[in-house]
Amino acid sequence: MIPAAKVAVLHRISPFFVVDDLAKSLDFYCAKLGFAVTYTGGGDGQGKDFFGIIERDGAMLMLKSITPEIHPQPNPSRHQWARWDAYIDTSDPDSLYREYVDKGVPIHSELSDTGDGLRAFEITDNSGYVLCFGRPLEAPGNGTR
Repeated sequence: MIPAAKVAVLHRISPFFVVDDLAKSLDFYCAKLGFAVTYTGGGDGQGKDFFGIIERDGAMLMLKSITPEIHPQPNPSRHQWARWDAYIDTSDPDSLYREYVDKGVPIHSELSDTGDGLRAFEITDNSGYVLCFGRPLEAPGNGTR
């Protein structure tokens, strides 16, 4: 008898953003968006790290400064239909929106119920990446979110 195959469980996905200045990006995400640095490395041990991981709750992002010639290339700069660089699901977009407005985060799109079926808003980070924070709207009649 052959044992049943185990099913792999995916836990999260983490965008990987190229940035010009790792220290400035880490500061933006921590001071403005409430993330915490969970790893930095790759450098010379003298504060010149070029790779970092940041997390807030279940959301994780990886940031890397490559060389002076390689710059961020946010999706919206490639084509207008590529609106976001990352979507981050949140249980309460309204309170998160108020938190970010109070901290002076650059708002790219105001909080609203979108045509995509989301309660969401968009911000622009210090490298030009657009992050959408939201949750699906409740579908009428079926009780789902």
